[in-house]
Amino acid sequence: MESRIAVVGIIVENPESTEKINGILHEYSKYIIGRMGIPHPRRDLSVISVVIDGPANVISAMSGKLGMIQDVSIKTVYAKTESSE
Repeated sequence: MESRIAVVGIIVENPESTEKINGILHEYSKYIIGRMGIPHPRRDLSVISVVIDGPANVISAMSGKLGMIQDVSIKTVYAKTESSE
């Protein structure tokens, strides 16, 4: 199966959304290479970047679930190259 590398950028505007976000990220943890969260207290939001290596349909499913959470904005960027594992 083709594997893709992607970065999922997440902006969290409501801290109460973090439990749902963490649950989804845990669900896909076997595909996640790394994660970095940056709080922005002055604007009362957080920015999370997640690097993921997995099939495109898995990345898309995770991004879709995250995007459905209220007060959460996401954008996914894929690497141009694919690799087969």
